[in-house]
Amino acid sequence: MYDMNEVIGSHDVLLVTLDTLRYDVAAELAAAGETPTLASLLPGGRWERRHTPGSFTYAAHTAMLAGFLPTPASPGPHPRLFAGAFPGSETTGTGTWTFDAADLPTGLASAGYHTVCVGGVGFFNKRTPLGSALPSLFAESHWEPGFGVTDPASLPNQLDRIADVMARLPADRRLFLLLNVASLHQPNWFYLDGGTRAHGDTRASHASALRHVDAHIGRLFDLMRRPCFVIVCSDHGTAYGEDGHTGHRIGHEVVWTVPYGEFVLS
Repeated sequence: MYDMNEVIGSHDVLLVTLDTLRYDVAAELAAAGETPTLASLLPGGRWERRHTPGSFTYAAHTAMLAGFLPTPASPGPHPRLFAGAFPGSETTGTGTWTFDAADLPTGLASAGYHTVCVGGVGFFNKRTPLGSALPSLFAESHWEPGFGVTDPASLPNQLDRIADVMARLPADRRLFLLLNVASLHQPNWFYLDGGTRAHGDTRASHASALRHVDAHIGRLFDLMRRPCFVIVCSDHGTAYGEDGHTGHRIGHEVVWTVPYGEFVLS
């Protein structure tokens, strides 16, 4: 575990949520060499198997932005990287950075960070009070239809916006950036060669969406300043017919088990 008390203040922080990415698909593609960009950065070239704090985007992100990142899928306790200050926490260790606020963006802002959110799925669209709740935690937030689930170029579009953010970021100001990637979320049939709307979304199209993400996400890491502490993970998985289930917001293994990785760009 990193000592986050040494990281905060000396590093930028990047949280990338690959919305809806299943652990089994991510692990299979990494092992097969089909996601070389991510594998080159993940420790040992592998995803860590973890359990999400929520079975759908809003619940999971609300928890993660309070410091409750996906938990290692092994007996604990597991000290957390970030934690709001409250008595009796059994997962606040000596390497945990604690903040006196209800959420991580506010805590990091108090530590001098500029906080930015570039959203993807509907819970970041700022079109409704609910769609504004997560973005409102940040000093600066961005969403437009081209970042959303229906645009096959959503990730490249988001990266264009991040390039603009990075170009005007003061050199002496630390950054906390959340990027919510919508590509894995349904609909994803358009990432599969020969896929049509009539075919619908499948585990195979989900995998193709991850290959697409891997082909573009290297630009994100190139845009980041050094040093940068990076967390890349899924917020939850999704079902494609397992045990009769489709989608998420259910208590199924393919929903609760997510890929996780953390590393430093230096």
